[in-house]
Amino acid sequence: MKFSIIIPVYNRRDEVRDLLDSLRHQTVRNFEVIIVEDGSTDPCQDICENAAANGLDVTYYFKENEGRSIARNYGMERAGGQYFIFFDSDCVIPPSYFETLEKELNSNPIDCFGGPDAAHESFTTTQKAINYTMTSFLTTGGIRGGKISLEKFTPRTFNMGFRREVFDSVGGFREMFSEDIDMSTRIRNAGFSIGLITATPVWHKRRISWKKFWRQVHVFGMSRITLKLLYPGTLKAVHWLPAIAVIMFVLLLAMGIFVSPWWLLPLGIYAAALVICAAIATRSACIAFKAVPAAAIQLFGYGTGFLSAYFLKIIMGRGRDEAREIELRRGK
Repeated sequence: MKFSIIIPVYNRRDEVRDLLDSLRHQTVRNFEVIIVEDGSTDPCQDICENAAANGLDVTYYFKENEGRSIARNYGMERAGGQYFIFFDSDCVIPPSYFETLEKELNSNPIDCFGGPDAAHESFTTTQKAINYTMTSFLTTGGIRGGKISLEKFTPRTFNMGFRREVFDSVGGFREMFSEDIDMSTRIRNAGFSIGLITATPVWHKRRISWKKFWRQVHVFGMSRITLKLLYPGTLKAVHWLPAIAVIMFVLLLAMGIFVSPWWLLPLGIYAAALVICAAIATRSACIAFKAVPAAAIQLFGYGTGFLSAYFLKIIMGRGRDEAREIELRRGK
């Protein structure tokens, strides 16, 4: 068996049903599926058993709640494949994913790889707007797997895989925010090859409310500072962009209110550019206009998380103990 798919789950019954159903319809079945239920109060064992009864090679484990990183490590320790593949439980996998992945790895072997995420046609317009802003060069600088990027590609666990030898050498995920970036950094520092496989996207449902989306990106911003403490050379100019956007917005808004409305023009130009580019990319006026609040939440959520963490952990020096604690955690 070539691939072991490892999926940590916490109270995601409906999402797991959709994910397993998409795996049942793969054009090739060169994989096993390992579901690790991380102490859910609404478990999905019956869904896994039903998928197994319909021919899917799926194994279900239930363990006490310790976090998604520990759950992934638990799954890797029980996996039998040559490669470990990671999806988020709210992903749906296109039918030819594993057929394409095997061809890509046969023609260009790499130790660790990741792929982009996209929005399925059945997703809501809000989900599609969030997906657009999370992958658009206008908001992320292309750092989430697009063809244009301002930094080295970093696989994320919504669509990521690596050889068994990587796990044996580097260890598993550490329980922390942005644990996938930490893992990718450790893999790269250990000398393993990392690459983007653009031909293997997943359909990622993402957060279904603005509030949940804000919380997600706010944590992303905070965790970037933790990663800077762990790996001092990894904080790049692109990571400052959302924070700079927050500062510029506040300054332009203040100037627009107290000096002249013309100071608001750059904000209007940026919003118009978002709408136009989103409309071209998605062919939907509704999604295009929803991309404006989605981008605002993304930039402000990440930017404020980044700035607050920078002040507390860098300027005030409160992050050193956290970094030492994370360094002491075993990755296995």
